This record gives sequence, C-alpha cells and structure tokens, in this order.
Amino acid sequence: MSHLSLVIASNPLTPLEHVARHVLDWLHSTIGLPWAWSIVALTVIVRILLVPLTVRQIHSMQNLQRFAPQMKEIQKKYKADKQKQNQELMKFYRENNINPAASCLPMLAQLPVFLGLYYSLKHFAKHPPSGNLSFLHFIPSIASHTTTHWGGYVLLVVYVVSQLASSYYMSASADKMQRTLLMVMPVVFVFFIARFPAGLVLYWVTTNLWTVGQGLITRRLMPRPAAPEKRTSRTPPQDEGDGGGNGAKPEPSGRPPAQPTRNQPPRRVRRKKKAGRR
Repeated sequence: MSHLSLVIASNPLTPLEHVARHVLDWLHSTIGLPWAWSIVALTVIVRILLVPLTVRQIHSMQNLQRFAPQMKEIQKKYKADKQKQNQELMKFYRENNINPAASCLPMLAQLPVFLGLYYSLKHFAKHPPSGNLSFLHFIPSIASHTTTHWGGYVLLVVYVVSQLASSYYMSASADKMQRTLLMVMPVVFVFFIARFPAGLVLYWVTTNLWTVGQGLITRRLMPRPAAPEKRTSRTPPQDEGDGGGNGAKPEPSGRPPAQPTRNQPPRRVRRKKKAGRR
C-alpha cells in the first residue's frame, strides 16, 4: 500500500485538505493575496461555482412559498394519518415540480470546502507557512482560536449578525416555528464556533454576506410568482352559456334592456264625473 493510501485510510478527509491547501497556496503565491484574503477569495470562487444550485434553491423556495396554502390543507386533511399525509404531499410535489431538497443543495455542496479549510487551518497552526497570517491587523492569526484575541470577538459579532440576516432570507418559506429556530441557532452556535480557527469563521462570515447580497438582488430580478387562485364557497361561478363556460358576454339583441321592476303600490286612477250627474 502506498503512502497516499495509508494517509487516506487514516483520515478520509485528507484529499479535501490537500485541495483547499493548494487553492490557498495558489491565491497567496500566484495572485499575491494575503492568507486571510485568500480565504475570502476562496469563498467567492466557491459561491460563483454554486450559482446554478443557488438558482434551483431560489426557485424551490418560491414554489414552496407559492403552494404553502395547498400543502397546509393536505396536512390538515390527513392530520390523523401521517403515512397518507406523506404520500399525498409527495404526489403534490411531483404534480407541481417541487423539490424540497433543492433548498439544501448549496449548503451540502459547501460542506467539503468547510472541512478541507478546517483541516488546512489546523495544519497552519502546527506548521505556519511563510507570510503574515493576521487579518485587518486586529486578528493575530487566522489559524488560532477565534477568542484568543479581542479582534476575534468582533469577528464573532459580525458572524452572528450576518448569520441572522442570512437566515432571514433563507427561511422565507418556512413556518413560524422553523423560522424562530433558524433565528436562534446562530446565537447558540457561537459558543461552539468560538473554538474554531478564526479563518474558518471568516469563511462563514463571507458566505453569509454573499447570501444576504444574493437575497437582495434576487428579490429584484426574480419576483415572487403569483399565488394560485384560491376558490371558496363564496367565489361566484363562471358564466355558463354559449361561450362554453368561458365567461363570454351574450351578444346584444337590439332591444333596450328590460328595466328592473320595483315593488310599488298600484296606481290609483281617478274617474271623471259625467256632466249630467250631480
């Protein structure tokens, strides 16, 4: 067994680390970016490559939002039978070309990059490369824990704000409970992310800011589709006649329209008296 096979067997994520390291080295050595800005550039490259999946995600979220009333009706109708409810929902998805999993595709596609960058920064912490690892002169090293310096706390605050803004745009089609959960999660996760390398938090802040900008742009370029007409018992039926139910107006017959009759008392006629009678 070769040395590479032994390394992969010991850590299956090693190829992801090597790819992330090579891209960072290229951005730093060839392009001339500092290490921190190389992470920002890596994030932008990844998000540009994920644009097709992002477009599918946006369309999926719009479809979920458009057909939300019909799906709630199905859930309410089959509330007692979960199996039947799932079957009817899957049938409804197929008939209306809805793919709920499409909203998770960009997040899943970023997971290998996230893991590769994490292990690359761990390697940076053990074997620092040549060059300055600081970021904006208030984070000493992107490979150290975020809370080792006061600048890391500033980065965590920016992370929470950007994650809340990103969750606001990503949870547009979610119900009230899911939306509340998505808005609370960034505050809870900050205690775990504080132990991550600062460069990894920088990557996540950059992708959150990209998501916010993307949400602002797509709201202008891709307007929300109109919701289907919801008919109720009070909805007037369409005219049925010579037009085949298409609501065509009848042609005029040349006579003036009949005036509506009113409930009036009968008119009293006064008779004229004859001349010979007194």
